[in-house]
Amino acid sequence: MPRLKLATALALFILCLVPASAQALPRGFFGIAPQTPLGSADFARMRSGGVETVRLSLPWASIQRSPRSDYDWSGFDAAVSEAARKRIGILPVLGTSPGWATGNWRRMPVDGGRARRGWAGFVRAAVERYGPGGDFWVEHGPGTDQPLPPLPIKAWQIWNEENFFYFVKPVSPGRFARLLAITRPAIRSADPRAEIVLGGLFGAPKQRLPHAMDAVDFLDQLYRRGGVKADFDAVALHPYAADVAELRRQVEAVQQTMARHGDRRSGLYITEMGWGSAYNPRTVAFEVGVQGQARELRGAYRYLIANHGRLKLRQVDWFTWKDAPGACSFCDSSGLFRAGAKFRPKPAWRAFVSFAR
Repeated sequence: MPRLKLATALALFILCLVPASAQALPRGFFGIAPQTPLGSADFARMRSGGVETVRLSLPWASIQRSPRSDYDWSGFDAAVSEAARKRIGILPVLGTSPGWATGNWRRMPVDGGRARRGWAGFVRAAVERYGPGGDFWVEHGPGTDQPLPPLPIKAWQIWNEENFFYFVKPVSPGRFARLLAITRPAIRSADPRAEIVLGGLFGAPKQRLPHAMDAVDFLDQLYRRGGVKADFDAVALHPYAADVAELRRQVEAVQQTMARHGDRRSGLYITEMGWGSAYNPRTVAFEVGVQGQARELRGAYRYLIANHGRLKLRQVDWFTWKDAPGACSFCDSSGLFRAGAKFRPKPAWRAFVSFAR
């Protein structure tokens, strides 16, 4: 057999051995949710390890500091530029109300006319800048001083952990439904094909109302708001768990909730998942040690990749890139790299690369 035909036959044979569930993962499937500032070296390391998407906060409070001020996109422009140079996509998280609009950054802008109009204007301006044909890409198109590969943002996440008091006050499916009703026309007016993603629901917080709701309870009540299914295209979950078995239970429960409400159209995003490399299971259930972190990562990706078609799973973001001591109860050890300017990988990074690359 000629060498070329032999190579082709061998490649087809190997492809047949790979389960269909592991083939043709969606573009952008392997993501990172960082908690520390990123530079060109970070994006280069991500690219070398197979990272396709970075989930970044796009806070309204930082972009528009007063009701009459211009939008200041400079910080986000820098991140989009660095990502584009390495051909890494960005999933922006729209949120964080400015004080002039709501009085508290956790409060959703749904009450007064000024807050609602301000939010809609901010959202529309963001899509007009970074979406397909947006001003940012025109400014960096062919023949400009700083041309970039065109990677327009096509999916937008609305808020973060809207079922948990740390990011929203008050916790209310009704108020979140109102926010979606304001957000959808603002996004669609700038990009009719954009994907609208719910904020990542904290899977199983310990607190209860008024401080928090389980993801499935919040989602169930959200679906009961008439017409809300038309206002989003994907559900997002943060299934923090002691182990992969618990993560699976959370993911399956959300998928079942979607099916129970007849939502067979929407996709699913995991926009944060992770375990810490510190070992402190009595205090923080998902701090499982250095080897435990790598073990749970492998188990989680095996399950999610094997079931991505059935779950309509479009993206999985590991939290987080580097450790950040003091940021939260397990943020000091949930990174794939240890804290600091240098890159000191943990076994979990090598495990991640084995899937992503």
